[in-house]
Amino acid sequence: MREIVLDTETTGLDPNQGHRLVEVGCIELLNRIPTGAVFHAYLNPDRDMPAEAFAIHGLSIEFLRGHKRFSDVCDEFLAFIGDDTPLVIHNASFDYGFLCAELKRVERALITRERLVDTLAMARRKHSAGPYNLDALCARYGIDTSRRTKHGALLDAEILAEVYLELIGGRQAQLGLAETAAKRVTGVDGVVIRRERTTPLTPRISDADREAHRAFVGTLGAEAIWQKYL
Repeated sequence: MREIVLDTETTGLDPNQGHRLVEVGCIELLNRIPTGAVFHAYLNPDRDMPAEAFAIHGLSIEFLRGHKRFSDVCDEFLAFIGDDTPLVIHNASFDYGFLCAELKRVERALITRERLVDTLAMARRKHSAGPYNLDALCARYGIDTSRRTKHGALLDAEILAEVYLELIGGRQAQLGLAETAAKRVTGVDGVVIRRERTTPLTPRISDADREAHRAFVGTLGAEAIWQKYL
């Protein structure tokens, strides 16, 4: 099963008041494991940046003017998220409203609400007491957020992917599959995708360690249970 964990940064709180997207970050999950495939774009909003928004994400208009507009990356974004892939988002109605506003501007079909998986709603169902913001959930689950000094769409999507796995109880069940999934770099419906960073969930075993283990197992005899795994 393919899922996309998604986060955005904006110029404000309400697209109906002229606020725009300034960053989109997406992480691909396959069978609940990050594959290393991402979509990430900074966006020129063609407007000013309120001080309140700048304090949250640190993206200045001077910086964003050097980047593409949503219309320039729309096709790549839509190809990455696919037509029916579930979108895992924290407080999904917020990001959904901005994504739909941008899609309306470029006269593209809107994302259907049925695709949304809201981790805020999941957290409220799972835990009787809040708070339920991303930082609080990271603290609850012991997820390291020290690398984040300000909010960023791609980094927050990576952190949200970890929170999502905790919410569904899927982290431990998937540990053994992480190395295989992390090798998947291209081939999402024929679209070439970027691999920017991958954090393996299982330790890598060196060739020397494997050979040493084989030698040890060889001393245990033909009936040793380990022989079945070689």
